[in-house]
Amino acid sequence: MRILYLTRSDSVHDQRFLQTLAQSEHEGFVWRLFSGQYPTPEGVTALEWKGLEGGLQAWNLPFAQKEMEKAIAAIEPDLIHAGPLQDLAFLAAKTGFPNILAMSWGFDLMKDVWASKLDEHRARFSLQRSKRLITDAFCSAEKAVELGFPREKICIFPWGVDLEHFSPETARQAGLAWREEMGWQDNLVLLCLRSWEPNYGVDVLLKAFEEATLQNPELRLILLGDGSLHEQYVEKLENETLKDIVFVGGRVPNSDLIRYYGAADIYITPSHVDGSSVSLMEALACGLPTIASDIPANLEWVYHNENGWIFPDGDIDALRDAILNISANQLAPMAANARTTAERKADWQKNRQVLLDCYEQLLPTEGN
Repeated sequence: MRILYLTRSDSVHDQRFLQTLAQSEHEGFVWRLFSGQYPTPEGVTALEWKGLEGGLQAWNLPFAQKEMEKAIAAIEPDLIHAGPLQDLAFLAAKTGFPNILAMSWGFDLMKDVWASKLDEHRARFSLQRSKRLITDAFCSAEKAVELGFPREKICIFPWGVDLEHFSPETARQAGLAWREEMGWQDNLVLLCLRSWEPNYGVDVLLKAFEEATLQNPELRLILLGDGSLHEQYVEKLENETLKDIVFVGGRVPNSDLIRYYGAADIYITPSHVDGSSVSLMEALACGLPTIASDIPANLEWVYHNENGWIFPDGDIDALRDAILNISANQLAPMAANARTTAERKADWQKNRQVLLDCYEQLLPTEGN
């Protein structure tokens, strides 16, 4: 089967999907919406075109649709795998291609679909013209059902992680030396990797952490990532209370993250909206108990007082108290439970088979 994979640019998730496609019996092609130079795994053909700056807009939609139609005519795919819903799946649907596997990336169903009537229209249009839907969380699947998509045509599986690379042993080896360099051997070290964007609640964490350190000055925080709120957060991080106890690492390549998972005792994800977070899965795989906001996607992974702690989304006081109430005696059993959760649910080597099975369900039948 000839499969055309449509995505915005390139991410860890894209690389996993493309690697799986490259290793399958199918012939794979990728078409990226955004302009730029991106790595493509050997075995998948990247279709060349100049791409768009600033995403899919009403004014450039006719041009993008025409270019997509050219790509379809050139390679004659049997199946198009496309997401997010409001741009790539929508664009595929606009071409009238009959065999579309739409893919939700989390925000498109959990937030964007309610942001405007246009976003809702695009999501509904995409779903109505898709044969099946892939999503990474049950909460996203429920939103698709609310929009009228048949539940039996939804393939649900987390994107998953490499459990051999992201393991307690590998993380510990990589993280101990870094922690010693920082002089943080005897501190309780927290870690957050969420992007510095409004959706991810990093401001809630910074305020809660600052208040917690007034009662426990031995707390430390590793804060990675960047985003549109950079200036606001940097100003906060430069104040007297936080500047010497927070390590700000910026954007870190995925291959280097293991060091920071290994250096931390606790992972924190304060997101306001999300799908199944890969960084959360990686943290659990590395044996990190997690403090998580009580949004639906997080509740599919973090179980209160089992492998972490849950706090009400946006509640600074509750997050502060959760940090202060961490008991060293709880960490070892919770770490074991965290790893067990990842092994049970986040193994990409197992989860990738769901993707391949979903492709098989859309194989052209004889005569079609």
